[in-house]
Amino acid sequence: MDNYDTLLSRAVSKTPRLESSGERFQLPKLRIFIEGRTTVWDNYEEVREKLNRDTEHFGKFILRELGTAGKVEGNRMILQGHFTSDAINDLVNEYVAEYVRCAECGRPDTRLIKYDRVTTLKCDACGAQRSIQKRRARAVSNKPTAAIEEGKVYEVKIETTGKKGDGIARVDKFTIFVNGARPGDIVKVRINKVDGTRAFASREQ
Repeated sequence: MDNYDTLLSRAVSKTPRLESSGERFQLPKLRIFIEGRTTVWDNYEEVREKLNRDTEHFGKFILRELGTAGKVEGNRMILQGHFTSDAINDLVNEYVAEYVRCAECGRPDTRLIKYDRVTTLKCDACGAQRSIQKRRARAVSNKPTAAIEEGKVYEVKIETTGKKGDGIARVDKFTIFVNGARPGDIVKVRINKVDGTRAFASREQ
């Protein structure tokens, strides 16, 4: 007859291994760029679906925290004003910590449930529940729409190609020429020179 230790080892070996939250839950990299007077979040819908939250909640959170207006068009979210990808990424991380990840087991297998007027985060993995505290909106400063400055870095989408083969992006009233960029590219560029409403930039590595 097998002893206790042998039986215990056999039972443990047959127990399914639970993946850690880091292995199971990784958000896609945010694709964000400036286009004219707006900021375009190109893969908003992909991120929202990964979070398993509806636009009514997640989208409103983003707009409220940024202190701006915006709308969802297909897979994109269009934001009024200029915001950095870092600022939006920080908000997504805050949303995950507050409204998605379980504080007890760290898993993202959760649902938002409303009891009377109290919103509760319920974890389907471990059964833990916690109430969601109302938070005060904090407006993230957006860049002035005309603020294209020499030496600064911007994330832009290349719309077309110029006569000399440079990629061309447009931010508000500025036309930005980027050497080596192609239409459709979303690139970080450093402004080397501003001449009126034209700006000449190089790609950041």
